[in-house]
Amino acid sequence: MLLKKGSTGDDVKKLQAKLGLKADGSFGEVTEVKVKEWQQANGLKADGVIGDVSWNKLFPTATASMPTNTFKLDNLNGHIPDTVIAQIPDVVAKFNISHVLRLTHFLAQCDHESAGFTAVRENLNYSADGLKKIFPKYFPEPLNQSYAKKPEKIASRAYAGRMGNGDEASGEGYKFHGRGYIQLTGKNNYTRFSEFIGEDIVTNPELVAIKYPLASAAFFFDVNKIWDICDKGAGTDVITAVTKRINGGTIGLDDRINRFNKYYGFLK
Repeated sequence: MLLKKGSTGDDVKKLQAKLGLKADGSFGEVTEVKVKEWQQANGLKADGVIGDVSWNKLFPTATASMPTNTFKLDNLNGHIPDTVIAQIPDVVAKFNISHVLRLTHFLAQCDHESAGFTAVRENLNYSADGLKKIFPKYFPEPLNQSYAKKPEKIASRAYAGRMGNGDEASGEGYKFHGRGYIQLTGKNNYTRFSEFIGEDIVTNPELVAIKYPLASAAFFFDVNKIWDICDKGAGTDVITAVTKRINGGTIGLDDRINRFNKYYGFLK
């Protein structure tokens, strides 16, 4: 493996997606800078060249062949939906979920965020008072009254002009509203996930909810470098740190801790 400035092709696209860049398949200056930053952060020679050592650290191969029973997935039967369990092996392989701590933290957070793996779409059916509380900047009085209980209109305005979305009239705020167990939101994030997963979810964003609710959540963990926090242990301090990285605070922390302990007991 040798990728450097001037390289092109699918491996470059895979590298760029992993580093959170636009996956255009052309290794230019922006990619080189990002590679150097990643190498330095991971204790490697920061030369901007991806050789076998860097590639294998970015894309470990051991997990892909890991037997699913390594994680005692049978112990999850009856505790989380079968549809979720069925997605785990593929997600484990794609995102280097290489040990029990990573899987436990991940499942516990997904469970909490999705109300027990039941919610795969953002609930945007806000009342006028709800809009004023959740989105005060976008729905001041009396504007909140005319948008209340109109999810498509609410998202189109609340998410307009940010996260890669067009203006309110474009409707992209609603098209790319939150989906998945940890809600993927915004056109930029949908585009990056589409490039990573190798399927056009920008054209068909509903795939995040119906096909990739768990994978999109793992992508969130990957992009936000949460796996490294998971590696630090099973203590409440680690669960708190993971929670803060996900929602910026500690909302629902006690429930997240309880869910972590439950899954850790099943999987360890």
